[in-house]
Amino acid sequence: MSLLQSLEWRYATKKFDDSKKISAEQLDTLLKTVQLTPSSYGLQHYKILVVEDAAIREQLKEASYGQSQLTDASQVIVFAAETEINEAYVKRYIDYTAEVRQIERAQLEQFENVILGTVSHKTEDEKIAWAHKQAYIALGVLVSAASELEIDTCPMEGFDTSKFDEILGLKEKGLTSSVIVTIGYRSPDDHYSHLAKVRKTAEDLFIKI
Repeated sequence: MSLLQSLEWRYATKKFDDSKKISAEQLDTLLKTVQLTPSSYGLQHYKILVVEDAAIREQLKEASYGQSQLTDASQVIVFAAETEINEAYVKRYIDYTAEVRQIERAQLEQFENVILGTVSHKTEDEKIAWAHKQAYIALGVLVSAASELEIDTCPMEGFDTSKFDEILGLKEKGLTSSVIVTIGYRSPDDHYSHLAKVRKTAEDLFIKI
Protein backbone atom coordinates (compact mmCIF):
# COMPACT_ATOMS: atom_id res chain seq x y z
CA MET A 1 0.00 0.00 0.00
CA SER A 2 1.04 3.62 -0.46
CA LEU A 3 1.42 5.70 2.67
CA LEU A 4 -1.90 7.39 1.91
CA GLN A 5 -3.65 4.03 1.61
CA SER A 6 -1.92 2.79 4.75
CA LEU A 7 -3.14 5.77 6.77
CA GLU A 8 -6.66 5.26 5.44
CA TRP A 9 -6.42 1.60 6.54
CA ARG A 10 -5.21 2.29 10.08
CA TYR A 11 -7.31 3.29 13.07
CA ALA A 12 -6.78 3.51 16.83
CA THR A 13 -7.20 -0.17 17.63
CA LYS A 14 -9.22 -0.71 20.77
CA LYS A 15 -9.19 -4.51 20.86
CA PHE A 16 -6.11 -6.50 19.92
CA ASP A 17 -5.91 -10.20 19.10
CA ASP A 18 -3.77 -11.43 22.02
CA SER A 19 -2.93 -14.65 20.12
CA LYS A 20 -1.09 -12.82 17.33
CA LYS A 21 2.39 -11.39 17.90
CA ILE A 22 4.65 -9.28 15.74
CA SER A 23 7.69 -11.16 14.49
CA ALA A 24 11.15 -10.19 15.69
CA GLU A 25 12.00 -9.08 12.14
CA GLN A 26 8.93 -6.85 11.90
CA LEU A 27 9.63 -5.29 15.27
CA ASP A 28 13.25 -4.66 14.29
CA THR A 29 12.17 -2.99 11.03
CA LEU A 30 9.65 -0.82 12.88
CA LEU A 31 12.19 0.29 15.48
CA LYS A 32 14.84 1.02 12.84
CA THR A 33 12.33 3.23 11.06
CA VAL A 34 11.53 5.12 14.26
CA GLN A 35 15.26 5.48 14.95
CA LEU A 36 15.42 7.72 11.86
CA THR A 37 12.82 10.15 13.22
CA PRO A 38 13.79 13.82 12.86
CA SER A 39 14.25 15.85 16.03
CA SER A 40 15.35 19.35 16.99
CA TYR A 41 19.12 19.59 16.30
CA GLY A 42 19.04 15.80 15.94
CA LEU A 43 19.26 15.47 19.73
CA GLN A 44 16.57 12.77 20.02
CA HIS A 45 15.53 14.10 23.43
CA TYR A 46 13.90 10.81 24.48
CA LYS A 47 14.27 7.08 24.80
CA ILE A 48 11.87 4.40 23.63
CA LEU A 49 11.00 1.45 25.84
CA VAL A 50 9.65 -1.76 24.31
CA VAL A 51 7.69 -3.53 27.03
CA GLU A 52 6.90 -7.23 26.60
CA ASP A 53 7.11 -8.54 30.18
CA ALA A 54 3.61 -9.77 31.13
CA ALA A 55 3.84 -8.88 34.83
CA ILE A 56 4.98 -5.33 34.13
CA ARG A 57 2.29 -4.91 31.51
CA GLU A 58 -0.35 -5.91 34.07
CA GLN A 59 0.93 -3.12 36.29
CA LEU A 60 0.90 -0.68 33.39
CA LYS A 61 -2.67 -1.72 32.61
CA GLU A 62 -3.73 -0.73 36.12
CA ALA A 63 -1.94 2.60 35.67
CA SER A 64 -3.85 3.01 32.38
CA TYR A 65 -7.28 2.74 33.99
CA GLY A 66 -7.69 -0.90 32.99
CA GLN A 67 -7.42 -0.45 29.23
CA SER A 68 -7.04 -3.91 27.71
CA GLN A 69 -4.66 -2.81 24.95
CA LEU A 70 -1.85 -2.77 27.50
CA THR A 71 -1.98 -6.55 27.94
CA ASP A 72 -3.57 -7.77 24.69
CA ALA A 73 -1.29 -6.05 22.18
CA SER A 74 1.94 -7.63 21.00
CA GLN A 75 4.09 -4.91 22.60
CA VAL A 76 3.69 -1.70 24.55
CA ILE A 77 5.92 1.12 23.36
CA VAL A 78 6.66 3.90 25.84
CA PHE A 79 8.18 7.18 24.71
CA ALA A 80 10.04 8.77 27.62
CA ALA A 81 11.43 12.32 27.56
CA GLU A 82 14.93 13.08 28.76
CA THR A 83 14.82 15.16 31.95
CA GLU A 84 18.49 16.11 32.02
CA ILE A 85 19.10 18.07 28.84
CA ASN A 86 22.16 20.04 29.86
CA GLU A 87 25.69 20.89 28.76
CA ALA A 88 26.90 17.35 29.36
CA TYR A 89 24.05 15.93 27.23
CA VAL A 90 24.92 18.27 24.36
CA LYS A 91 28.64 17.52 24.58
CA ARG A 92 27.98 13.77 24.39
CA TYR A 93 25.90 14.37 21.27
CA ILE A 94 28.63 16.46 19.65
CA ASP A 95 31.26 13.83 20.55
CA TYR A 96 29.12 11.15 18.92
CA THR A 97 28.42 13.28 15.85
CA ALA A 98 32.15 13.82 15.30
CA GLU A 99 32.73 10.08 15.66
CA VAL A 100 29.97 9.07 13.23
CA ARG A 101 30.95 11.66 10.62
CA GLN A 102 34.66 11.00 11.17
CA ILE A 103 35.56 14.66 11.51
CA GLU A 104 37.48 16.73 14.02
CA ARG A 105 35.32 17.77 16.94
CA ALA A 106 36.49 21.37 16.50
CA GLN A 107 34.57 21.50 13.22
CA LEU A 108 31.34 21.20 15.21
CA GLU A 109 32.13 23.95 17.70
CA GLN A 110 29.79 26.52 16.14
CA PHE A 111 26.94 23.99 15.98
CA GLU A 112 27.62 23.00 19.60
CA ASN A 113 27.49 26.62 20.75
CA VAL A 114 24.15 27.13 19.00
CA ILE A 115 22.64 24.14 20.79
CA LEU A 116 24.15 25.16 24.13
CA GLY A 117 22.69 28.63 23.67
CA THR A 118 19.24 27.18 23.10
CA VAL A 119 19.52 24.86 26.10
CA SER A 120 20.85 27.58 28.43
CA HIS A 121 17.88 29.86 27.68
CA LYS A 122 15.28 27.27 28.63
CA THR A 123 14.04 26.52 32.13
CA GLU A 124 14.03 22.91 33.28
CA ASP A 125 10.28 22.70 32.66
CA GLU A 126 10.69 24.18 29.18
CA LYS A 127 13.39 21.65 28.32
CA ILE A 128 11.18 18.75 29.38
CA ALA A 129 8.26 20.18 27.39
CA TRP A 130 10.63 20.47 24.41
CA ALA A 131 11.60 16.81 24.83
CA HIS A 132 7.95 15.73 25.04
CA LYS A 133 7.26 17.47 21.72
CA GLN A 134 10.12 15.61 20.06
CA ALA A 135 8.79 12.31 21.42
CA TYR A 136 5.44 13.02 19.75
CA ILE A 137 7.20 13.42 16.40
CA ALA A 138 8.66 9.94 16.91
CA LEU A 139 5.20 8.64 17.80
CA GLY A 140 3.85 9.94 14.49
CA VAL A 141 6.64 8.22 12.57
CA LEU A 142 6.02 4.95 14.42
CA VAL A 143 2.28 5.01 13.70
CA SER A 144 2.91 5.77 10.02
CA ALA A 145 5.62 3.12 9.70
CA ALA A 146 3.43 0.53 11.42
CA SER A 147 0.54 1.25 9.06
CA GLU A 148 2.79 0.56 6.06
CA LEU A 149 3.71 -2.78 7.63
CA GLU A 150 0.00 -3.46 8.28
CA ILE A 151 0.67 -3.48 12.02
CA ASP A 152 -2.11 -2.03 14.14
CA THR A 153 -1.50 0.67 16.71
CA CYS A 154 -3.27 2.61 19.41
CA PRO A 155 -1.56 5.84 20.53
CA MET A 156 -2.54 6.53 24.14
CA GLU A 157 -2.33 9.43 26.57
CA GLY A 158 -4.77 7.89 29.04
CA PHE A 159 -2.36 6.76 31.72
CA ASP A 160 -0.96 7.92 35.05
CA THR A 161 2.46 9.36 34.22
CA SER A 162 3.80 9.19 37.76
CA LYS A 163 2.81 5.52 38.10
CA PHE A 164 4.36 4.65 34.74
CA ASP A 165 7.56 6.40 35.78
CA GLU A 166 7.61 4.42 39.01
CA ILE A 167 6.80 1.02 37.46
CA LEU A 168 9.43 1.44 34.73
CA GLY A 169 12.06 3.07 36.96
CA LEU A 170 12.23 6.07 34.66
CA LYS A 171 13.27 8.68 37.22
CA GLU A 172 16.46 6.75 37.93
CA LYS A 173 17.16 6.76 34.20
CA GLY A 174 16.71 10.52 33.87
CA LEU A 175 13.42 10.06 32.02
CA THR A 176 9.70 10.71 32.34
CA SER A 177 6.92 9.12 30.27
CA SER A 178 5.51 11.21 27.41
CA VAL A 179 3.08 9.04 25.46
CA ILE A 180 2.56 5.36 24.73
CA VAL A 181 1.43 3.26 21.80
CA THR A 182 0.34 -0.36 21.76
CA ILE A 183 1.18 -2.37 18.66
CA GLY A 184 -0.06 -5.69 17.29
CA TYR A 185 -3.00 -6.99 15.30
CA ARG A 186 -6.65 -6.04 15.56
CA SER A 187 -9.16 -8.52 16.89
CA PRO A 188 -11.78 -9.57 14.29
CA ASP A 189 -14.52 -8.42 16.65
CA ASP A 190 -13.17 -4.91 17.28
CA HIS A 191 -16.16 -2.98 15.98
CA TYR A 192 -14.07 0.20 15.74
CA SER A 193 -12.33 -1.31 12.70
CA HIS A 194 -15.57 -1.05 10.73
CA LEU A 195 -16.36 2.57 11.52
CA ALA A 196 -15.87 5.29 8.93
CA LYS A 197 -12.83 7.46 9.60
CA VAL A 198 -13.87 10.92 10.80
CA ARG A 199 -11.53 13.78 9.88
CA LYS A 200 -12.01 17.47 9.16
CA THR A 201 -12.66 18.29 5.53
CA ALA A 202 -9.76 19.78 3.60
CA GLU A 203 -11.63 23.11 3.56
CA ASP A 204 -11.97 23.08 7.34
CA LEU A 205 -8.45 21.84 8.08
CA PHE A 206 -6.13 23.71 5.73
CA ILE A 207 -5.56 27.45 5.57
CA LYS A 208 -3.67 28.65 2.51
CA ILE A 209 -2.04 32.05 2.81
